[in-house]
Amino acid sequence: MRQTHPSPLRTGPRPLPLHLATATNGWISSRAGLPLLRNASTNWSPELAKKAAELQAALGPNLETPNPKNPDTNDPFADAVDREIYLRLKTFSDGINAYRDHPYQRDLTEPPVIWTDGATRLLDYGPEAGIPVLFVPSLINRAYILDLSHRRSLLRWMAAETGLRPLLLDWGVPGETERMFSLTDYISGPLAGALAQARTISGQPVPVVGYCMGGLLGLALAAENPKDVSGLVLMATPWNFHAERVTQAESLARWVEATSPLLDAYGELPVDIIQSLFSALDPFLVTRKFISFSETDPESEAAEEFVALEDWLNDGVPLSGPVARECMAGWYGQNTPYKNEWRVGNTDIIPQNIETPALVLAPQRDRIVPPASALALAQALPNAECRNPPLGHIGMVAASSAQADVWEPMTDWLHQL
Repeated sequence: MRQTHPSPLRTGPRPLPLHLATATNGWISSRAGLPLLRNASTNWSPELAKKAAELQAALGPNLETPNPKNPDTNDPFADAVDREIYLRLKTFSDGINAYRDHPYQRDLTEPPVIWTDGATRLLDYGPEAGIPVLFVPSLINRAYILDLSHRRSLLRWMAAETGLRPLLLDWGVPGETERMFSLTDYISGPLAGALAQARTISGQPVPVVGYCMGGLLGLALAAENPKDVSGLVLMATPWNFHAERVTQAESLARWVEATSPLLDAYGELPVDIIQSLFSALDPFLVTRKFISFSETDPESEAAEEFVALEDWLNDGVPLSGPVARECMAGWYGQNTPYKNEWRVGNTDIIPQNIETPALVLAPQRDRIVPPASALALAQALPNAECRNPPLGHIGMVAASSAQADVWEPMTDWLHQL
């Protein structure tokens, strides 16, 4: 069976109206703010005063208005600002169109499905003689980030080169049953079932590798099943949700509270709303990416890798209502994991009580999970080793240097269990 995600007709970057509005409003506001910049007596806020003074000094005479009675007449500087706004909007649009028109389509042979539970499947990358390792991805992104493309597949590289046998848990799209699931339902249900299947194949306890949110799920799995998990690899796994950007974390919680009628009506948090919430962490990230992509040779490997990654980013899945409330309100809003207040079933998830050997990978350039958030987990686990690869959140599994900086050290650690 061939995996072809997504279809050639692209609608991203999702949600497109939000990203277009962010770019347009951001740049047009610079035109509207020009009179304030020209007014040296403007009472700038402390955060902007220094920058405004530096910009006024740098622009010098160019900032003067030729006709004070009609500042928009014969104003070369204002015209230059208008041209720059036009150029940026055009370049951004060119980048989006280049992405949407790119011919790349993911085309990989899907590994055998060896176990299912509702929407959840367990994929076996082989080889049969290899040592089984259970991989647990996030609930809000597709599992194939770990098997992104022919050139960027952690799981296929591991299966071919290391003597390990990666088993990937694919959560799938929540069905009618999963839309009612809490985190406890996921962890004690499909995740525990996948662990039991992996242990049956292995004949002994198996290591568990969790990526991002999957690391939290894997940690809870080890807390509930300590005799079945031989080791934990926690890749870019958040723990202290208030280590940085506390205001933004609490805002996510308020957003979910505001969408309660939607959660009640549909039973899930739609993909576009999830994307909107997390885009607030860096509102102009998408703008910067697609302006840069507009200058990329469409026939290059770099362009293909960009498109492959963006296709994955835009191929998200909704989050069940109970999980959305527990994660956003509990994890982000109240910081329940770090306060040792997160509970799964009858088990308090307290890392100090989890003696399973662990490898915590906290990438240095992670803008999704601040390194300080992940390092807090490494400090709390009694038998943890920590590494800080010079990569970002997604780069640690999909960058060209990921094999040397992450995959190989992780494999070496797993072989030592």
